[in-house]
Amino acid sequence: MFYLRGCGRWVAASFTKQQFPLVRLSSDSAAPRTPHFDVIVIGGGHAGTEAATAAARCGSRTLLLTHRVDTIGQMSCNPSFGGIGKGHLMREVDALDGLCSRICDQSGVHYKVLNRRKGPAVWGLRAQIDRKLYKQNMQKEILNTPLLTVQEGAVEDLILTEPEPEHTGKCRVSGVVLVDGSTVYAESVILTTGTFLRGMIVIGLEMHPAGRLGDQPSIGLAQTLEKLGFVVGRLKTGTPPRIAKDSINFSILNKQTPDNPSVPFSFTNETVWIKPEDQLPCYLTYTNPRVDEIVLNNLHLNSHVKETTRGPRYCPSIESKVLRFPNRLHQVWLEPEGMDSDLIYPQGLSMTLPTELQEKMITCIRGLEKAKGVIAGINASLRVSRKPPFVVSRTEGYIGVLIDDLTTLGTSEPYRMFTSRVEFRLSLRPDNADIRLTLRGYKDAGCVSQQRYERACWMKSSLEEGISVLKSIEFSSSKWKNLIPEVSISTSRSLPVRALDVLKYEEVDMDSLAKAVPEPLKKYTKCRELAERLKIEATYESVLFHQLQEIKGVQQDEALQLPKDIDYLTIRDVSLSHEVREKLHFSRPQTIGAASRIPGVTPAAIINLLRFVKTTQQRQAAMNESPKTDQCLRNADRLQERQL
Repeated sequence: MFYLRGCGRWVAASFTKQQFPLVRLSSDSAAPRTPHFDVIVIGGGHAGTEAATAAARCGSRTLLLTHRVDTIGQMSCNPSFGGIGKGHLMREVDALDGLCSRICDQSGVHYKVLNRRKGPAVWGLRAQIDRKLYKQNMQKEILNTPLLTVQEGAVEDLILTEPEPEHTGKCRVSGVVLVDGSTVYAESVILTTGTFLRGMIVIGLEMHPAGRLGDQPSIGLAQTLEKLGFVVGRLKTGTPPRIAKDSINFSILNKQTPDNPSVPFSFTNETVWIKPEDQLPCYLTYTNPRVDEIVLNNLHLNSHVKETTRGPRYCPSIESKVLRFPNRLHQVWLEPEGMDSDLIYPQGLSMTLPTELQEKMITCIRGLEKAKGVIAGINASLRVSRKPPFVVSRTEGYIGVLIDDLTTLGTSEPYRMFTSRVEFRLSLRPDNADIRLTLRGYKDAGCVSQQRYERACWMKSSLEEGISVLKSIEFSSSKWKNLIPEVSISTSRSLPVRALDVLKYEEVDMDSLAKAVPEPLKKYTKCRELAERLKIEATYESVLFHQLQEIKGVQQDEALQLPKDIDYLTIRDVSLSHEVREKLHFSRPQTIGAASRIPGVTPAAIINLLRFVKTTQQRQAAMNESPKTDQCLRNADRLQERQL
């Protein structure tokens, strides 16, 4: 259904079999009544599409507001998904029935698992994506999602009302005001504005306002957030100049081919849409001293270097790399932008030099001489239904680590996920995200489809059964050596060895075990994913036991909830320094565990806070028990009266 109103274009998924005609309203037409939704999502980028579809999956009537419908699914910077750490996040989003992994499996042109030389806990699934194909597939998914309406329009302001008694805060957001003055009301509003909040594009010393190239920034909304007391800052990211494919001499560069077989991102897919032999290669080249010279001689023409605003530490511009690591050669990966695209993305050459200097730098490089939100959506829907929020803790997923880091530690630079940020990464692996999150997503949030839930249940029970069977099979080490000659097991071991322990050896997999002991192991090799996951479970069995004990300790701290309405600046029942009070007031941690991770909050303050929480809980428990005691006494009195 398409519906035009003022400067806003409405696009909705068809909820029923009824066909709605295209309606156009002229300026003198009677305006329809003010629309009302359960959830409004502002922004149609990666986070916005995930948040909007998650809210819709949970059963909420959802509106996605975006500047232009035809830019939904547009990959503004690097046309790739995943990587080390980020691949984990994609698996977890997929476990909650999110979109990005499934769309990547339909749109990639080069699939590769990074970090293969290390253990599976830190493998990073990554794919180079066809920009056009990803955009088409994402728009098809978004515009056919039940309960989801998409409208073109810029949000100028928020509609604010008095806060609800059960929620703390200075006001409640009950809707939005569009740039044409029209209003839309909702129970929950989610901001996923990306680079659009008072955004600027910088090339050399030239600066002009933009959300991204070709789109206007959001000024009014940024001003509203500032008036509400939110800290508004500016973070920098960069993008490299694109290179014409036919101007590159690929024959003299290092070629990288995709994995065979390709590993899909989504748990629901066994393969990706394209065969390995039909995928596109990537190529590697390097910078040289001439590149350093161009950068160093033109620092005065570069706003990125002159200003104090911090750029991305872990994806720095070429100017930053030259300054921080002088006299080094830096990698430049040449990545295709699509099957039928004539452009190449030079990964590692982000820069903000003037245009003519960018061209000059590119031609100095060998081969080039001629020549970048699902939890918010779930919780917005749960809030509409008056249900408790869906929380992923640091012990449950990379999503939990990301949210906790940003809400307790804050950031002065673009945040990047790494496996090193995660305390329990042996338990939070890409392969088991479905077991960790899909079952919870189905039962606690209702954001997971029945089909995905049943598949996760089957995988969980199959893994448990397979591990149990592997533990039950025991032979002497010499017998195992005879059954599997390639295994490097010591025959001097006196105690029987379990099949699960044999599977831990690098040269053993489920196929070789099943050949040695066909019954009952053969059936576990029919599903390739199940066989691979049994191998991973065996690899980490001993260390996981100890890590699970550590997780239980952390979960006890996380279970101690801080009162939502606590006023850290004025409360007198707990001894806290003024500095600690300010930090707690600013961060508003939900648990003792989160409070302990805030920089500047001392262990002594945590102990005092812990005492306060326990005392408050005991006091509340006594108050809850008191009415029950009074009721029991009243019932006893009535019984005595009847007996008399």
